[in-house]
Amino acid sequence: MLVAGLNFALMGVFVKWGAQDFSASELVFYRSLFGMLFLLIMARQPLRAYASVHWLRHLGRSLSGLISLWLYFLALAHLPLATAVTLNYTSPLFLAAILRFTQPHDSRPGLLGLLGLGFGGVILLLQPHLTPQQWGYAGIGLLSGMSAGFSYAQIRSMARLGEPDWRVVFYFTTLSTVVTGLALPFQPAHAWSLHSLGILAGLGLFATLGQLTMTRAYRTGITLVVANLAYGTIVFSTLLGMVVFTERPALTTWLGIGVVILAGVGSSLWRSSLPARSLPAVATASGDSPPPPRPPE
Repeated sequence: MLVAGLNFALMGVFVKWGAQDFSASELVFYRSLFGMLFLLIMARQPLRAYASVHWLRHLGRSLSGLISLWLYFLALAHLPLATAVTLNYTSPLFLAAILRFTQPHDSRPGLLGLLGLGFGGVILLLQPHLTPQQWGYAGIGLLSGMSAGFSYAQIRSMARLGEPDWRVVFYFTTLSTVVTGLALPFQPAHAWSLHSLGILAGLGLFATLGQLTMTRAYRTGITLVVANLAYGTIVFSTLLGMVVFTERPALTTWLGIGVVILAGVGSSLWRSSLPARSLPAVATASGDSPPPPRPPE
């Protein structure tokens, strides 16, 4: 999961570089196309291996993942790297809130306090550092976190059904490529160069490696440990933002990041204490306690 976190942080760097020349839809398209081709080459599976009786689950996971990824890339293009990543990693807070209101009989003392703490951390993170033009993108970053939570809730469920890692990622990248590819004719034309090609290749490479290592971590690791190690992405992104983009987070930004991580870890511990009989009702699609954060895809 730490390897996945580093890969996702590096993906964010390439998204910010690529946003100077490409729209968010284009970046999602090229990131997904690279991932799809990479998996086709590496998987080397016969055609029948790509079929799945659980295609409806793949469709739900892929659509929510695509929405989250597109919103996340929009936020990355317009916000400081650490801010955009932290907003995306609010997904466990949204999932804990859903559990609180759908399963009130299984609530644990202190959950509402954790949720309030987490969103208080978001306020610390955003105030007073964003310009008026960036507040809309901050909302987009929060929406990406919400969509991400529902997307990753599918992964554990499909792993229990025996769906291999590569097929879960392949369906996601294929759907994302097709949907965003249909939007390409409506995008402004951009000049190509070796520099832009290198950015797109780096974006696709690190995104795909992050997806594969994250999926493997959730499949084989202890969910609670994996979920909390996922917050390493925020740490890596903050350090990369300082080194690559000379971002200098203020003290309140550091406090906000720390509070969001603390609240996310706390909500993960709360979910792990739910009795087994309550887990199938968690969600809409999962049958298991949903693993908290990711990115975007």
